[in-house]
Amino acid sequence: MPSLRYYGHSAFRIQDDRFSVFIDPFMSASPQCAIPVSDHKKCDFVLVTHGHADHFGDTLELAKKFGATVVATHELAVFCESKGVKVHGMAVGGAHDFPFGRVKMVPALHGIGSDPLPDGSQPPPSTPVGFVVTWGKAKSVYHAGDTALYSDMRLISEKKPLDVACLPIGDNYTMGVEDAARAAEWIEANLYVPMHYGTFPVVKSDPLAFAFRLEKLGRKCKILKVGERVEF
Repeated sequence: MPSLRYYGHSAFRIQDDRFSVFIDPFMSASPQCAIPVSDHKKCDFVLVTHGHADHFGDTLELAKKFGATVVATHELAVFCESKGVKVHGMAVGGAHDFPFGRVKMVPALHGIGSDPLPDGSQPPPSTPVGFVVTWGKAKSVYHAGDTALYSDMRLISEKKPLDVACLPIGDNYTMGVEDAARAAEWIEANLYVPMHYGTFPVVKSDPLAFAFRLEKLGRKCKILKVGERVEF
């Protein structure tokens, strides 16, 4: 059975006994996590929603250490390839089958900028995205990336309810608690996990307030601690 492990902010790993996939691996420089790349034992793919430092994070280091493939928008993938790693570029609305399952790239409403890397280079502007990961043939995780609330979120689970939906609640740069709860009302999932909060003062937010709103909607919420994982 696959598990979803939380590394703080918007960083997650989906893993089973065969594959390990990181999403937005902001870890070694994260105030919440601070786990160096050397502590990780396996990584087959890295999914990146956009080029901001708190999401791009340890992408290149993980890809180089493990020979992992970076999955991102075409522009961001080309940049990563120029750094000597394997890539798979995609665009919003597209989907692709990988050894672990299927990935669909979905919209996210957010800025298109990027942040410089430690070597002074900078990823190009690229469309911010979210991902729907169908693990194997049945299990599904929606990682919303950095996004505002938008009405077409209703379509993400239109064909089939999701197992897990990871939604930002930090406000300022993304949805806040109220909008994230509305997103949860529109998106059918068995479990909702808040993310992108508490890392920095500007995104300080109360996950319990989010959980309370979801409880009133009859939705199940799990507030994951850093390092905690949940099977789905």
